[in-house]
Amino acid sequence: MANENTQKSWWKGCGCFFILFLVVGMGVFVALIAVGIAAVEDTGSGGSFSFSSIASNRGGEDEVPRMKETWSYGTGEVKVVRIPVEGLIMLGEDDWKAGNANAVLRSIRRAIHDPEVCGLILEVNSGGGGITDSDILYNELKKFKASREDRKIVTLMGDIAASGAYYIAITSDHIMAHPTTLTGSIGVIMQSYNFKELAQKIGIKDVTVKSGENKDLLNPFNDVKPEHKQLLQNVISAMHNRFVTLVAENRRMDKKAVSLLADGRVFLADEAVTNGLIDGIGYADDARAKMAELLDVESIKVYKYEEERGFFDLFSRPGIGMNIDLKRLLQGTAHDGRLSYRWSW
Repeated sequence: MANENTQKSWWKGCGCFFILFLVVGMGVFVALIAVGIAAVEDTGSGGSFSFSSIASNRGGEDEVPRMKETWSYGTGEVKVVRIPVEGLIMLGEDDWKAGNANAVLRSIRRAIHDPEVCGLILEVNSGGGGITDSDILYNELKKFKASREDRKIVTLMGDIAASGAYYIAITSDHIMAHPTTLTGSIGVIMQSYNFKELAQKIGIKDVTVKSGENKDLLNPFNDVKPEHKQLLQNVISAMHNRFVTLVAENRRMDKKAVSLLADGRVFLADEAVTNGLIDGIGYADDARAKMAELLDVESIKVYKYEEERGFFDLFSRPGIGMNIDLKRLLQGTAHDGRLSYRWSW
């Protein structure tokens, strides 16, 4: 019996030792991987490079984002960065998915402070989004060009590049669309619902306490008064005028000519070329060739940016495996009364 107990204790000890060995071994393994990745990023070889050391000497995280760059295409000596712009243009939520407005904003700021970057290729596939969100990206792209005279921007449009997406594209030195692209939709939209009749039928009463007559514009439980509608129309008209003015300035077009096109309609690629909204039709190779031409070089080396993420970010970030942000989706499609540079799909 004593022998048996001793044997059991021995096996228990071995089991504990084995578990401890596995835990320590895994820790060492993860640490070695992290060190290896950091070494590759710091050397700039093997396709990626960490900007952290450069950025730390130039500004804070929001001013000069720490992002990893990866060699994407080409073998030229002139550095260009391609930035995807995808889906609803809406800033605010913390989201690392490439192509969304937050990633686009950080990528532009990252490129501004990298002295080696000579150009940006915007790969736009978006129906637009918030007015201010679109304008912020527009402003950052203008900053990129203003930071150095030789810097260029080329836009390549995907399935759709409408409204706010077109708004940011006009900063480009050359806008190119695929043959199947829809673009344009120059205009402003505000949508809401009215539940007055439904509320009366099911016995719901509105109780609103307000400081002024115009404080509850678009109250869904009341009819919209003509004077309220006019107030909102004045705001929309002002925002629309800004959009038209910027298109005319950036595209070097007559403002009256732009106004005739700015009724919210979308254009096929060849129509957009004819009307002066874009410069040409082509594919990724054509966009890269155009960038090389603008920079007066034979070839370019294209990079892409990615957020630097640690191992545990895989478990803490939203959307893993699904790439669906329900809140963002609902915000983008709901008629919530916000002004938008957005194609009303």
